[in-house]
Amino acid sequence: MNLELDALRAIGWPFSGPAEERWATALAGHPSARPARVIEQHRSGYLVATGPSQTLTAESPPDWLRRRFPAQDRAAVGDWVLIEAGSGGRSRIVGILPRRTTIKRAAAGEHYQQQLIAANIDTVFVVCGLDADFNPRRIERYLLLIRGVGGEDAPEAVVVLTKADKDGCDATAALAALAGLAAQGIAVVAVNAKALTDVAALDRWLRPGRTAVLVGSSGAGKSTLTNTLLGEERLKTGAVRESDARGRHTTTARSLIPLPSGACLIDTPGMRELKPTGEEDLAEGGFADIEALAAECKFRDCRHAREPGCAVRAAVEANALDAGRVANYLKLRDEVAGAANQLATRLAQKADARVQNKALNKRLDEKYGKH
Repeated sequence: MNLELDALRAIGWPFSGPAEERWATALAGHPSARPARVIEQHRSGYLVATGPSQTLTAESPPDWLRRRFPAQDRAAVGDWVLIEAGSGGRSRIVGILPRRTTIKRAAAGEHYQQQLIAANIDTVFVVCGLDADFNPRRIERYLLLIRGVGGEDAPEAVVVLTKADKDGCDATAALAALAGLAAQGIAVVAVNAKALTDVAALDRWLRPGRTAVLVGSSGAGKSTLTNTLLGEERLKTGAVRESDARGRHTTTARSLIPLPSGACLIDTPGMRELKPTGEEDLAEGGFADIEALAAECKFRDCRHAREPGCAVRAAVEANALDAGRVANYLKLRDEVAGAANQLATRLAQKADARVQNKALNKRLDEKYGKH
């Protein structure tokens, strides 16, 4: 039993206290199951791990394969699941342990749906190249999705600026452009992702038992960073176009990888769309200063455009606030509000459907009797 716990700890087993309490919590209701961590998600099943070098495939529960089953309720990379032996010696998932933290976004498409990016993570490395990939507004969008949901339970965010060794990449100017993040307690690190001595700056977030996830656009250097942390060229990397520094999707699926340090790292494909879910709090997500100023505006419903007595616009005119950051705040505010309306509509529809189904079942029971 202790050997199993040691193996689980090596891949981030999160429960503390006596061993008996850990297992009692994990196995409650499933005495024949054992915990495992999802390291890859596939269409009809998963690759899970019970230790750093102990992996096996596991089938999804039948409900998860239904078309209308909520995507966010299925297991994602980083989740802790309970597995049992199924028919033919194959393992099957019978439950998910409660998630400590998540990163998610609204899925692309006209119908509202949430997409889970990773679960049970301690740190999110927002990776951004110092070439044409550098975009403070996109970094702010990532920070909103990471920190805007969960409050104190949200994972820590660290901005990692790669390609510090490239000609024409000005790390000093980029760090100055992101100086405001320090006031929010967000670390910003510039590195040469190919140099182990540079990447060692991330060691403090990659201690044994910790889990980190890399997010960023294609070509930002996530796979290069992973290879350096692993000490081997395990992940495929690709060159970016010189015209716009855009890269191809060398990483095509999320995967959890144990590192030599004892930490776990989740690499993700580049994401073109970062749509809020509607659950984000702009103040928690990096705009607390603008939200505080907005509370001082003359009108409660101030749009911060041409209204008289606008404290936000006054701060911009006094060079106390960056105009580009305020414009991004307004854009994200409208996106969050729109997504929140979609979420509310979706929840109302589900609640109405439950009421109708309950009424229908009652009428059937009254007419035909309970079966």
